Amino acid sequence: MDVLHERCAALDIGKKDLKACVRTPNPSGRRSRRQEIRTFATVTNSLLELRDWLLAEKVTLVVLEATGDYWRGAFYLLEDCLNVILVNAAHAKGLPGRKTDVADAAWLCQLGECGLLKASFVPPEPVRHLRDLTRYRTSLTAERSREVQRLEKELEDAGIKLSSVATDIMGVSGRAMLAALIDGERDVHTLAQMAKARMRPKIPALVEALTGNFGEHHAFLCRLHLERIDHLTAAIGELSVRIEAEMLPFAQQIELLQTIPGVGRATAEALIAETGGDMTRFRTAGHLASWAGVCPGHHESAGKHKSGRRRHGNRWLSAALGTTAMAASRTKDTTYFGARYHRLVPRLGKKKALVALEHSILTAVWHILTNNVAFHDLGGDYYAKHDPDRAMRRLTRQANALGFTVRFDPIEAA
Repeated sequence: MDVLHERCAALDIGKKDLKACVRTPNPSGRRSRRQEIRTFATVTNSLLELRDWLLAEKVTLVVLEATGDYWRGAFYLLEDCLNVILVNAAHAKGLPGRKTDVADAAWLCQLGECGLLKASFVPPEPVRHLRDLTRYRTSLTAERSREVQRLEKELEDAGIKLSSVATDIMGVSGRAMLAALIDGERDVHTLAQMAKARMRPKIPALVEALTGNFGEHHAFLCRLHLERIDHLTAAIGELSVRIEAEMLPFAQQIELLQTIPGVGRATAEALIAETGGDMTRFRTAGHLASWAGVCPGHHESAGKHKSGRRRHGNRWLSAALGTTAMAASRTKDTTYFGARYHRLVPRLGKKKALVALEHSILTAVWHILTNNVAFHDLGGDYYAKHDPDRAMRRLTRQANALGFTVRFDPIEAA
């Protein structure tokens, strides 16, 4: 096989050390390649020694496998002075047989020198910082939701059914009642009178819901839950302020993304952080959808199409798209996305219909960021106008299933 990179290196990285393989032309002029493998620790000083060695060997390509987070230190240190690419470990599996770190490094180097590996997307440093911030905010938001659920279970244990009446037990009214319960107030009528605004008409139901067996034990645990929730809320707010400052270079893109139904500020920031906001690295919207893992897989053998299961993509991006798809699906027939979701559900089911909606949303994201335009909604009646004959056939089938026949007469213009 032709060698495209005469001087190539590959790193098999672990937590404590790494194996570095360098393949260069043989000085004797023979067709065989010279190969040298060394072991380095993963501390900074050893990585600097590795960098000096690779520079001395005049390496033109360094290949790393994406193994956990261990690749980051070596990649960030080498990227300034060497051509470094990160590859998916699933794309560089060795042949069955003896499995060692040394063999893995040598195999990875052979694939790299022949140009058989495709580089994974590693964003520039400012975007990496944004990713750290948005991902941590997402984690804290999920933890806060879990803490609220723990609080709700504690109230259920005490026979307090506040969540059955109040949509959000962490709202103004709910917090006031919880604070009073923790402080020792047990008169359900006094507690119910703490309802504010739209909760006032629910006072009779609140009297019933707040009647329970709330004791000192429950008060102690609920106080800890509320303190934890408040701490997480403060941390999320601090992160949001920092993210907003870091997002200033992408202010216009953030505004444009929020024109998509279901996309809020936090979701738009996550989309920018995960994709980098630069669509030039994705040739088409289909390439972006494939990278994100929101399109069907392709597995064909002997002319037969087998599993079409979607690939594992960026889980943080998938979470943001999932939230957007759920919100867009609830718009019913008022938006194109709502109409698309309800059109696909009978045929694909809810889960696959949501994935299809995620694909459509990400396609819109690609066009918006590529052309720097706002979202143009095709409308909830798009399918009826685009293919009226198909819409009439569908209505006819539904009527026939109910035992009716239908006839379509055009409406005369007024």
